[in-house]
Amino acid sequence: MSKVTAIVLAAGKGSRMNCDTKKQFMEIKGKPIVWYSLFAFEQSSVDQIILVTGKEDIEFCRKNIVEKYGFKKVTSIVAGGRERYESVYNGIQEVKGDIVLIHDGARPMIDKEIILRCIKGAEKYKACVAGVPAKDTIKITGTDNSIESTPNRNHVWITQTPQAFAYKLIKTAYDNMKKSEMKNITDDAMVVEQFSEQKIYFVEGSYRNIKITTPEDIVIAEALLTDNKS
Repeated sequence: MSKVTAIVLAAGKGSRMNCDTKKQFMEIKGKPIVWYSLFAFEQSSVDQIILVTGKEDIEFCRKNIVEKYGFKKVTSIVAGGRERYESVYNGIQEVKGDIVLIHDGARPMIDKEIILRCIKGAEKYKACVAGVPAKDTIKITGTDNSIESTPNRNHVWITQTPQAFAYKLIKTAYDNMKKSEMKNITDDAMVVEQFSEQKIYFVEGSYRNIKITTPEDIVIAEALLTDNKS
């Protein structure tokens, strides 16, 4: 069996939440948002969890999240960078496993089934991402918001996290990225796309696996968590 590491990213500032509290530490149903991701990985077959947060938040996370809630699989709490890809790179340096799952801590609806599909996908393909087929028609626009094209919806997926990779693959890709001038990196699959010839496959995510970005998402997440307990 592969040894699996999960990197949970919780270093963002959440500027679109219009709140003084960083979004990963805002509470939903009495728990910090990042707690839900850590709990899902703690309860899964993942061997090691690396929590990446702001340098100024490391001790807070250690005392008020990891120790308070007894997360035994969190082996490292690492300072993130200014950009998401810098945070991922810092987390990768602490990995001890063969498979790496990279997850946004602002996706509290992650569950063990998605985690398992990502692990199996990485073992089979070396690179996979959780996602769901787009329900809506997607339009590609120009800089003036005029419509330039409409991709076939049958081939359009909404990308989520976790994104899962063989450790050597993602480590090499990120090392090469750090030597380049690549910018506007929005997910880890982009790094593998640019710095390897490895095909990346989708595995089934969930329409419930939302990302908390704006205040409306808190309301949706609360409703989904309530529905989980019904």
